Amino acid sequence: MNTLRPVGIIGTGMYVPEKVLTNADLEKMVDTNDEWIVSRTGIRERHIAADDQATSDLCYEAAVKALESAGMTADQLDLIIVATITPDTFFPSTACILQDKLGAKKAAAFDLSAACSGFVYGLATASNFIGSGMYNNALVIGADCLSRITDYTDRNTCVLFGDGAGAVILGEVPEGRGFQSFDLGAEGAGGTLLKLEAGGSRMPASVETVEGKKHYIYMNGREVFKFAVRVMNTATGDALKKAGKTKEDIDLFVPHQANIRIIQSAMERLELSESKVVVNVDKYANTSAASIPLALVEAAEQGRIKEGDCVLMVGFGGGLTWGASVLIW
Repeated sequence: MNTLRPVGIIGTGMYVPEKVLTNADLEKMVDTNDEWIVSRTGIRERHIAADDQATSDLCYEAAVKALESAGMTADQLDLIIVATITPDTFFPSTACILQDKLGAKKAAAFDLSAACSGFVYGLATASNFIGSGMYNNALVIGADCLSRITDYTDRNTCVLFGDGAGAVILGEVPEGRGFQSFDLGAEGAGGTLLKLEAGGSRMPASVETVEGKKHYIYMNGREVFKFAVRVMNTATGDALKKAGKTKEDIDLFVPHQANIRIIQSAMERLELSESKVVVNVDKYANTSAASIPLALVEAAEQGRIKEGDCVLMVGFGGGLTWGASVLIW
């Protein structure tokens, strides 16, 4: 990746809501059980936003921690990108709402929609802004309140999703550090496999759309699973190749936390030991755009990443989309 200056992560922060919904709780809501959920997904619990919390509130908590980690104040921010599929409102953007809450008066701000791949898309976008010299820094957040669009009477989907936000500050880093490559892609023909059908210009909200449960996540689990296993392989390979790295160079693998079986499949293909893979799907479930940053930030806070480490991130999601990146910490 050719940029005028090297760009990397200089601050991190994360936030998950206090309320925890366990598999035992779900057993009382739908026809399911803990053993079934854990064996098929690896999920044991998920965090759920309070009634008075929206996506921007989750973003704010993570952003404050990221700024503190970077030793920055909000008024120093040049750019805010929020990757989300559950914005507070269609407009104003969640990023603009956050800009006001933070007091980041000079920052440009916009939302980015690429579902579970959104955080990596956001990193790629912000790093190019900074690498080109247009901006000196950026706040990139992956955040979603999937509980707001989850049908808790659908046993196939309600066990899968949770809420959270992960934030990073990007800035110039020493030569040889930072982002080495990005591999972004889309397969729009598969868009109908994972979707929120109503609420947009194609199918505006109506009594019929609400009664028909068209404002909840629909997912063809089997087909999305096959897509995920395939693109986790190709995207990681392409990102490593672009960075001039091999799977032997990977110090830490940070995959999208959707399903433990998908993660295990990628681990086998990359021949990685458990010590080199971040897995927290058991605690947070699938948090869409928040998934990778939650895993990355948690790993950093646990001391699992040291300077000079080669970190490989990869996500996949609605669109269908995928995104992978190689980063030297």
